[in-house]
Amino acid sequence: MNKHHNKSKKATSSYLVTGSIIALIIAASPYIFYSYTSFPQVKTWETFLFTYEANWYQKVQVSAWTMMGKFVPLFLLAIWFITCKHWWYHVILIPIGMFAFQLFSVINDDVGITDEVEIWWLFPIMLIIIPFVYLIRAQLANNLVHKDLKTFEEELSQKKSFWDQIKDLF
Repeated sequence: MNKHHNKSKKATSSYLVTGSIIALIIAASPYIFYSYTSFPQVKTWETFLFTYEANWYQKVQVSAWTMMGKFVPLFLLAIWFITCKHWWYHVILIPIGMFAFQLFSVINDDVGITDEVEIWWLFPIMLIIIPFVYLIRAQLANNLVHKDLKTFEEELSQKKSFWDQIKDLF
């Protein structure tokens, strides 16, 4: 009994530490965003590691501001995706994909306007994820309405081929 209680305490402690770290990272996100103010307001920034030249945005600080404007939401959405326990969490991949394409466009200085063409690159991702999430939702709703939870868990634990799983969705 004592060992079980210690394991429970250890799991709770680990859960609290992980949750606290995630909460601190989320709380620090405004500071991460405003880190762009520490970049110089020049066209070329030379450090001992690299040289960065702001071509499209004309100033390093403007480039950093634009990158942080794409990176911070991408970072927060990634945390949400990793920590989400809802059945629909795959839908979060759509805005993650959008911000990832926008960040890539910002980094790739020769791209003109960064917020207009990403939807066409994101469209194939949406065509896969949205029906997939809807089918999962429909299957879960169908199983939960017509069966009890124990039968549903037994059905989930059965090994089925890929095609049997596809057939079950329809």
